[in-house]
Amino acid sequence: MVRFEDNPARPAAGQRLCALAELADPGSKGFRFRADSRLFAGFIVREGEAVRGFIDQCPHAGWPLGYDDRYLTKAGDHILCAGHGALFNLQGVGVTTPCVGDRLTAWPVEVRDGEVFTA
Repeated sequence: MVRFEDNPARPAAGQRLCALAELADPGSKGFRFRADSRLFAGFIVREGEAVRGFIDQCPHAGWPLGYDDRYLTKAGDHILCAGHGALFNLQGVGVTTPCVGDRLTAWPVEVRDGEVFTA
């Protein structure tokens, strides 16, 4: 199995993702990158001035979390697995079954001068 760090489709550090102003607060946005037959899927979550990145994969089932580029509940207070309804706090920790205590895999991102980049 290829680790996500070794995925050839993973964008290099310094790749611009979007402007911070493009993200609602709270808000989220998904990203897909391809290299030949490999796919890297990630998403970012904004909470105030903080932006966190995660791999778009449920730790319980392995399928993508988001649906139609939506990752947060309507209230914006949790990350939602569209497949089975598990909730994660905005730090990526599971708070409902079947994912209680499970962590989403972090994808390093950073904000510089009002822009979000891979780190």
